[in-house]
Amino acid sequence: MDFPPASTTIIYGIGAFLFADGYRVYIDLPKNEIQYRSRAGCLRNIGARSADDPKAQYKRMYFVDWPALNRHKALHVRQIDLFADGQDPALPRFIAGVDARAAFDRLVHTAFRVRPWFEPGAWGGQWLKSHIPGLAQDAPNYAWSFEMIAPEQGIILEDDGALLELSYDWLQYHDNRAVLGDYAANFGYEFPIRFDFLDTVGGGNLSLQCHPRPDFIREQFGEHFTQDETYYIFAAEPAAFVHLGFQPGIDPADFRTALEASQGEGSPVAVERYVQRHPAQVGDLFLIPHGAPHCSGAGSVVLEISATPYIFTFKMYDWLRLGLDGLPRPINLERAFANLDFSLAGDAVQALLSQPVLVHEDAACRIEQLPTHAKHFYDIQRLTLRGSIDLRTDGSPQVLMATAGSGITLEAAGLDAPLRFHVAETFIVPAACGAFRLSALGSEPAAVIRAYLRPAWFQREENQWLTLD
Repeated sequence: MDFPPASTTIIYGIGAFLFADGYRVYIDLPKNEIQYRSRAGCLRNIGARSADDPKAQYKRMYFVDWPALNRHKALHVRQIDLFADGQDPALPRFIAGVDARAAFDRLVHTAFRVRPWFEPGAWGGQWLKSHIPGLAQDAPNYAWSFEMIAPEQGIILEDDGALLELSYDWLQYHDNRAVLGDYAANFGYEFPIRFDFLDTVGGGNLSLQCHPRPDFIREQFGEHFTQDETYYIFAAEPAAFVHLGFQPGIDPADFRTALEASQGEGSPVAVERYVQRHPAQVGDLFLIPHGAPHCSGAGSVVLEISATPYIFTFKMYDWLRLGLDGLPRPINLERAFANLDFSLAGDAVQALLSQPVLVHEDAACRIEQLPTHAKHFYDIQRLTLRGSIDLRTDGSPQVLMATAGSGITLEAAGLDAPLRFHVAETFIVPAACGAFRLSALGSEPAAVIRAYLRPAWFQREENQWLTLD
């Protein structure tokens, strides 16, 4: 058969959508896959002629490449004709743009779980490796399980057994108001709450560190909000502990001299001379506002609940160890001391040890408020389910995790069947979901941690800087 002559022009690569309209295909990669390719030396930054050191590449991606590409994605999310999962070049998966957007629309009005990813680290432990089915056992450890870090997570769509992964942030670009509800004006396309695991069971202490003040992170790094966080103790050995807050009467100059001597001479620092040590038991919540010196000790699994910025850790001391690459891990005393809050010392540190408050109890459920710090823009509750409880989003996205029991189910309008979540699984209920029901599975009580945005925080005049233009 003879075909009439035809002419097709294919334009591909960064910025291809800037040309005339045509059939638009977006080949997507989750950001953890981008990092794997960077470490393998088979990826370049935008405009680069050759591959750089992976750490330098990551910084350029975080501050330059990804923000530029994300603005491009947000602009064109409704014009894409075909989404492609590009993780396997030999077997790419495709979904029509109209079908992808229908899936996005359903997700932002019900509930979903993002795909976690796991990373080894210098201090990493063995709990995740032994308790999470399917993890590769040839890794030396798993320091982190990134459960919900919106800028780097993926969502997996399934159809008749076929799987396709797209970046989570498509949901934000598709309908950030459905996800964020009353807080869309505050956060724009950013998702504000982060969940991840820090595993030190059979591992070591985290580095002694602090996080930046809001004005510092905004002026120096262009972030809209800072990394105020908490440690919820998910699992713990008898000797587990957390370093948090300064000792009474601390001399900042003496502290800095000891840290500088350690960095210059390789001498150990008597950390407990300067920073308090607190025993850590399952269910404890430690509050870590910006400026607080802190680290989790060996022998625990911490559920880190935090504001989403996640790379701005100013390390002061790392126990004289090397990273997995055999090189010293970076220490940043200048930035740490520009942000440390030395008023968090002595008895004032007791305010950083959250004390549960019972707010409701009946035959089906016990609800405890785990008070957060005045600097935290999110609240945390612990639900102990013996049956079912009906909850509402009340205009805020909800981030939840089952922490004990035999699992839970979630029911909400728009779901064909209840969603089932196991212990250690994080899930998100967008603000637009409205009402939802949680039920315990099995005969034993189920525990659930619930984090959501705190209305009163955003109503205070001093916090209005967070509202985006």
